[in-house]
Amino acid sequence: MYNKQGRRGDLAMNVMALVVTTGVFVGLSVWFLIAERYLANYGKCTIKLNEGDKLFELNGGGTLLSALYENKIFIPSAFGGKGSCRYCKVTVVEGGGPLLPTETPYLTRAERMSGVRLACQVKVKQDMEIKIPEELLYVQEFQARVSGVKELTRDIKEVTFELIEPNEISHRPGQYVQVRAPGPDGIVTRAYSISSPVYEKNIVQLVVRLVPGGIGSTYIHNLKEGDPVSFTGPYGEFRLNEDPEVENVCVGGGAGMAPIRCIIYSIFHRWLERSCWLFFGCRTTKDIFYMENYEELSKKHTNFK
Repeated sequence: MYNKQGRRGDLAMNVMALVVTTGVFVGLSVWFLIAERYLANYGKCTIKLNEGDKLFELNGGGTLLSALYENKIFIPSAFGGKGSCRYCKVTVVEGGGPLLPTETPYLTRAERMSGVRLACQVKVKQDMEIKIPEELLYVQEFQARVSGVKELTRDIKEVTFELIEPNEISHRPGQYVQVRAPGPDGIVTRAYSISSPVYEKNIVQLVVRLVPGGIGSTYIHNLKEGDPVSFTGPYGEFRLNEDPEVENVCVGGGAGMAPIRCIIYSIFHRWLERSCWLFFGCRTTKDIFYMENYEELSKKHTNFK
């Protein structure tokens, strides 16, 4: 009897200790969050971009990513600041503070040595100097409306956005845009390749596969004609070789055909005699789309196979 009661007493004491310890940690975490939100006052901070090409001032305390977006500097960030896409890399020359554990898995040794950071993780607590690729300074925010929705397969849709403001886009074959979609915790961004050719400057067309539970693809698949949409772009470092003597080989499948469609039509709009091969992979004949379009194109351009 004593042993049973003793063990019960020890168990109760252990449970009580665990509850108290957990309560202390939760309380400290809440206190630190409150202190960070209300007590930490970093005042006005200045961010110098690309050796002074741009200079802006803001209240410190937020992330570098949000500071850049507030000042219409749109760098890639596929998951909107969750620290998991590794796209929002910038070079911090001065003022970024120590490298954080949440950044190190996404940075190479060379990047860490050269000051590359994840903008979504770096807090603006003091004056900073940063560098980003020059082409990102030309990324724009677009307002548009849905002008067309077409079912390509059982789970892939073609959605066309008519641009309103600005009313034209200039992009390279293979680039992408970041569409803003409503999520359970606020607005999120998701990256989708542009499928419309570069000469169609007043529209942006996407080919999107529905991902079960996917915030972005679910949002896009439920869009109707006339719905407003917002996105930023263009992004992407892909560059099509502009030597007309170089033969092109395009390989893709499913929604991966989006950038390939842009590439193929852009090629034959500019270089009528350029050679191009297309390999389209899919699991069943029901997953084939755009085949009639490509067959028609091959009749017009015999060097398109």
